[in-house]
Amino acid sequence: MLTHDEMIKKMLEDPAVKSEYDALEDDFSLLDELLKARKRANMTQADVAEAMKTQAPAVARIESGGGSKKHSPSIATLRRYAEAVGCKLKITLEPI
Repeated sequence: MLTHDEMIKKMLEDPAVKSEYDALEDDFSLLDELLKARKRANMTQADVAEAMKTQAPAVARIESGGGSKKHSPSIATLRRYAEAVGCKLKITLEPI
């Protein structure tokens, strides 16, 4: 049986899978930033939810599917999350 990392490595050998995975890089970056900010603030999802005046499942959706079409958070929601974890939301556009 493959470990999770071995399975991912094997799947990414398929060019079609690799292409789709690479297309999600920005989404993964956003989710990574959210989690790092919450960890730096030493907060749980429940703590963030309380600071945002929402429910913990809403924070879980933001952190698990921040870039998905189904649960793509608004800029206002991202701003509230950032403020809850003691950060300022900054959005930049970078040339490709």
